[in-house]
Amino acid sequence: MQNIYTVAQVNSYIKNMFTQDFMLQKVRIRGEVSNCKYHTSGHIYFTLKDAKSAISCVMFSSDRGGLPFRMTEGQQVVASGTVDVYERDGKYQLYARQIELDGIGALYERYERLKTELAERGMFAEQYKQPIPRYVRRLGVVTAQTGAAVRDIINVASRRNPYVQIILYPAIVQGEAAVPSIINGIRAMERQQVDVIIVGRGGGSIEDLWAFNEEAVAQAIFDCTIPIISAVGHETDVTIADFVADLRAPTPSAAAELAVCDFAQLTDRMEEYAYTMRHLCERTIRNYRNRAEQYGVRLKYASPLSMLRMKKTQALSFEERLQAAMAGRMQGVRHRLALYAEQMKGLSPLDKLSQGYAYASDACGKTISSVEQVAVGEEISVYVKDGRLLACVTEKESRLWED
Repeated sequence: MQNIYTVAQVNSYIKNMFTQDFMLQKVRIRGEVSNCKYHTSGHIYFTLKDAKSAISCVMFSSDRGGLPFRMTEGQQVVASGTVDVYERDGKYQLYARQIELDGIGALYERYERLKTELAERGMFAEQYKQPIPRYVRRLGVVTAQTGAAVRDIINVASRRNPYVQIILYPAIVQGEAAVPSIINGIRAMERQQVDVIIVGRGGGSIEDLWAFNEEAVAQAIFDCTIPIISAVGHETDVTIADFVADLRAPTPSAAAELAVCDFAQLTDRMEEYAYTMRHLCERTIRNYRNRAEQYGVRLKYASPLSMLRMKKTQALSFEERLQAAMAGRMQGVRHRLALYAEQMKGLSPLDKLSQGYAYASDACGKTISSVEQVAVGEEISVYVKDGRLLACVTEKESRLWED
């Protein structure tokens, strides 16, 4: 009866065969690096390939001390190590212990040559980059109809703005038909007059992404009048399309975030702006109202009617003060006049005459104040209250009157 073995037994047997093969214990393989990934653990996983075949490889972190360069897609290398079987998966691979550069791979060489040529033609220049619209209403997407890239773009764009219109051109992104398909997609989105176009695909090897390294695709991106965001592969994957595009996104999800604004944040920001504008308007209106009131008060006091009223009030005040001053002055004058009148009355000869006094004058009208002024027999005039008496001096007598 034929024996039946388990999968583990078969894989163990095959591993034992590989172990006993002396040639596989120390082998050197030349090939082009593809699908190179640096794991967080420090291990390097990659594929070596040539025109006819490929082999999976791994270099453990303990062996990386002898690696003097960083491995990238398209490098031509010679890897030395052991070919063995990984029993769990039943896969054989090269466990590399040493890796040496062996020239640049054909694809990588084409990539660098085209990159240099397009840079010299100015297709990467910043002055030709179109700005990405801040608020997008229609988003064009040129990528495969199936796959993680289109799902990520739709999910992120819809979450950020549920009102954005997404127009998908189901392009072929890998193989011989990829280049014309991508070009047709860009031109179709341009005819649709979308606001921005995302061109890209998910990750893969340099061969899988090669359509985005073709000159025809680069020229179509450069000639497009609609801003284009490239989103090819993962963050470490850089293609010619990334250099020509108006903006490069590290992943398709990041491209959707760059193209579509967050509607919730926009709404919050608009509410803040509305509140600030309302507050500023109210404050401005309040300031102008206060200024208008101040101008009204100033105008009220500066108006001709107000000035006339004020001048009339001042004139009335001046009139009252003048009348009061004149009345006071007149009263003072009357008082002084009365005093002068009393003084004059006391000095008036007529007043003295009315009291019984009289005065005499000689023939020349000169007042006689001394007996020595007249002689006996001389005629004199004597004035009394009601007239004049003519008299002749018959006798004179000198006498000193006591006060």
